[in-house]
Amino acid sequence: MQPDFLDRQLDRHWLRWTLLAWGVFVGWFLWQRWGGIYWLALSDTDDNMRLMQVRAWLNGQGWYDLKQYRLNPPGGFNIHWSRIVDLPIAGLILFFGLFLSPAWAERWAVAIAPMLPFAIVMVSVAVAARRLVSPRAWPLALVFLFGCAATLLMFMPTRVDHHGWQLAALAVTVAALADPRAARGGAIVGGASAFSLTIGLEMLPYAVGAGGILALRWVWDRAEAPRLAAYGAALAGGSAIGFVLFASNANYAMRCDALTPIWLSATVAGGALLLGLAWANPAHRGVRLVLALVAGGVLAAGFASLFPQCLSRPEGVSEELARTWLENVREARPIYKHPLRTAFPIAALPVVGLVGAVFATWRARSDAARLAGWVPVALFTALACALLLWQVRVGPAAQLLAVPGATALGWALFPWLLRHRLMPVRVVGTVAAFLIVSGLFAGLMIRWLPIDRPNAVQRTVARANQRCATIPAMRPLDRLPAQTVFTHVDLGPRLITLTHHSAIAGPYHRNGDAILDVHHAFQGSAANFHAIAKRHGATLLLICPNMAETTVYRARSRNGFYAQLVRGDVPAFLEPMPLPKGSPLRLFRIK
Repeated sequence: MQPDFLDRQLDRHWLRWTLLAWGVFVGWFLWQRWGGIYWLALSDTDDNMRLMQVRAWLNGQGWYDLKQYRLNPPGGFNIHWSRIVDLPIAGLILFFGLFLSPAWAERWAVAIAPMLPFAIVMVSVAVAARRLVSPRAWPLALVFLFGCAATLLMFMPTRVDHHGWQLAALAVTVAALADPRAARGGAIVGGASAFSLTIGLEMLPYAVGAGGILALRWVWDRAEAPRLAAYGAALAGGSAIGFVLFASNANYAMRCDALTPIWLSATVAGGALLLGLAWANPAHRGVRLVLALVAGGVLAAGFASLFPQCLSRPEGVSEELARTWLENVREARPIYKHPLRTAFPIAALPVVGLVGAVFATWRARSDAARLAGWVPVALFTALACALLLWQVRVGPAAQLLAVPGATALGWALFPWLLRHRLMPVRVVGTVAAFLIVSGLFAGLMIRWLPIDRPNAVQRTVARANQRCATIPAMRPLDRLPAQTVFTHVDLGPRLITLTHHSAIAGPYHRNGDAILDVHHAFQGSAANFHAIAKRHGATLLLICPNMAETTVYRARSRNGFYAQLVRGDVPAFLEPMPLPKGSPLRLFRIK
């Protein structure tokens, strides 16, 4: 009776138990991350900028005006995001504001908001495991999901940037690719892609991959026409609705870095072409292949001829800005250019997941329904692994997409090991297999073995990055009247979040002139710094010695203004300002 009860719970009440697990996740991480919540530890520049975007909206800034006017005042900074992700944060702030102070309403909002999309991820992962592996395999999939360290970081309290919602859309896409109901699955994939693209273009390669996979399914089997038609209609319609409702005033320009008229035209045209293919639906497979290739060629040729500026860097930055700043952004580098300590734990699970997906596809070769689900998932997983060779920022998505393949591998391997006649195999073999299949072995190796450990300089830089951005370090600055502060690019968003001051720049590519001004000022002569600071109306200089960005200044210009300043050569136009003893920051008044 006990096994029957367990089977019934796993099969019939999986959603209830999944949401209960999510509730436990929320409670655990609220407790475990309480220190960061209390100190409003928004560790990433984008998290700080997201909160500032929400504050501006709640304080009366227009829905379609996404400029940050406290960066590079008075003109402000052009931010290429949309307001979709602002909605849950703002809603939570307003809710908690009914019975908490504004500061604590913000803290609770930024603590809970990042974990909301994780509920969608957990449900989608469970659905995918039930459809692809077994109706009772979803708990194993969730266990593997909790081992995706890079993925989980996107849902931690205070991680309010938009990546969590895009990962949720990606998880929904995977579950929908395995949906046996063609029209429903296609509509969900198209809607999820449109939702993700409205937020930002980070998941564009996956959206393109999903569309290509559905087109190939239709080429192989004309019965997939309803799936393709629903996908095309949902992609085109969803993108159009997302653009009308959420595109900022700045995103009506013909730019390549957001859902602007350029990408809207591509999604609408692509959706219309796929809808046309599904409507024609010729009986011969060869004809369907030719039509699909022609449609893809027409879309690609039209895009290339109408929008040639989008064939290179989508950010549209100058060569100087790319060389000076963008190419130094760590997350934009390929995984093989990162230290082994960083790359190995990120890549381990995606590789295992790809092996598992190929294995599951091979096992399903005699089951047409299951094969139709596994082939797209295996292709999607392979795409994720390949994208790691492009930019390491796809690591969270690659780990997430590896979960179905890892689950299939574990579901086949673990029972065999547990039933083995030799006890060492049953015990040691099962534990070892779990560590390997889950990818956890990589993190354990990095932690316990002397592999690429940080040196003294790296530890110093990490300590400066952490200390300079804290409330205790920044709070004394509010004793001074609000004014424009000249500081590092990566410190600007944190400065405006924690104080009433304005800054010159933040790491947002549409504002290349201001970013370059900061670099030129710190790397050039003292006279050059003074001229640039005065041009921007800055009356204070704030530096964080040994912050990661400052190592670039010193490496490129050993006798530049910043290098001289940290050596104690203070020019006459700077007046040192007092800060509390032990402060990691140094403050100067610019005369």
